[in-house]
Amino acid sequence: MISVPKQLWKIEKKEDIFKMEIIRFLTAGSVDDGKSTLIGRLLYDSNALASDLKSILEQNKNEDGSINLALLTDGLKAEREQGITIDVAYKYFTTKNRKYIIADAPGHVQYTRNMVTAASNSDVAIILIDARKGITEQTKRHAYIAFFMGIRYVVLAINKMDLVGFSEEIYHKIMNDFRSLNLDFEVVEYIPISAINGDNVVFKSENMPWYKGQTLFEFLETIEIQRDLNLDDFRFPIQYVIRPNTDEYHDFRGYAGRILCGEVKKGSEVLVLPSMMKTKVKEIYKYPEYLEEAKNGASVTILLEDQIDISRGDMIVGNRLPYVSKEIEAQICWMSQEPLKPNTKLFLRHTTKEVKAIVKSILSKVDIENYTEQPIQQLELNDIGKIQLKLSEEIFYDPYTMSRYTGSFILIDNENRTVAGGVIIQMLDYNI
Repeated sequence: MISVPKQLWKIEKKEDIFKMEIIRFLTAGSVDDGKSTLIGRLLYDSNALASDLKSILEQNKNEDGSINLALLTDGLKAEREQGITIDVAYKYFTTKNRKYIIADAPGHVQYTRNMVTAASNSDVAIILIDARKGITEQTKRHAYIAFFMGIRYVVLAINKMDLVGFSEEIYHKIMNDFRSLNLDFEVVEYIPISAINGDNVVFKSENMPWYKGQTLFEFLETIEIQRDLNLDDFRFPIQYVIRPNTDEYHDFRGYAGRILCGEVKKGSEVLVLPSMMKTKVKEIYKYPEYLEEAKNGASVTILLEDQIDISRGDMIVGNRLPYVSKEIEAQICWMSQEPLKPNTKLFLRHTTKEVKAIVKSILSKVDIENYTEQPIQQLELNDIGKIQLKLSEEIFYDPYTMSRYTGSFILIDNENRTVAGGVIIQMLDYNI
């Protein structure tokens, strides 16, 4: 086994790790395509494992003496017994250039909901394909979910090339079949690999000299992720109102939350929704200090110059207003065994706000085979379709293409189970 020189992973200063770019990627594919093995190989060959984890792998080898790489991600007892991944397993590792968060999504169709969860926060999707099977229905489903959840960078990892004689012809056929799906990703990289042996995962494969592209690791280390940070449209949903009511902080009224979009500065003019009250930012507090400004992603407490009645679920925004509506059209992935029918009553959770919702109509279902929209009366488990929702209260949102956080939501049933994840396509009325 060739090892990566240690200096490639050396971080010069501890504080440098906090300044590193974070890349979030998911692995998806059909059952037994080798997702867990791929992640294990990536971590093992890149020397990203702690010594104790390496020791565990060495002590739990397969019968043929090879390392059981899937042990790194198949952490649940049930999935070890069955040899499948039934939940989203997260792993973390750091190189000298970047920090990575890996989401290993399950392959079984009945766990498609976990793929949606993983995709909602990922920058890159690594979709594995068994070179012997080619493009499957689950491949198409996962590719479409990645697309409609806003992932712009995709790696098609054509795995188990060792089982097809490292065939260049098979590689090109699968590549062309995927291209024929016509999904408009910004970047698609096609990498032939053997996860079990390590070909083109971290190291170049000597078995496929015809492949001149990057290894998977090289792709992850060099891909430039263009994030739509949008610092112009400030969005701050209120999570908690802080009123200590002590002698020292008798007049303190702070609004805690996370900046989902944009930036804010001390003295900025802002608008409070739904009251439409205008005011200015008096202070920005992030323990243990006050800040002059805060940007997208920061969790802070904001103090305002005026006394305004604000509660959880309200939103503080900048000059450009979000959409405000009680009726929306959305695309969802239905995650419940019970079919979704018109007039079903649910709860919609959007940012920090939860409202009652009723399914006004079901417009269509996506045919995974060809991505066309078909009229439908109800949505079954794992169906992706368009619906219209009527809400008990207004929500404040932006198109999903502008902001994942203010353009997405989940649906919950009466037993507090998540039954759908969705993205807002358009409003059906406009109330501001």
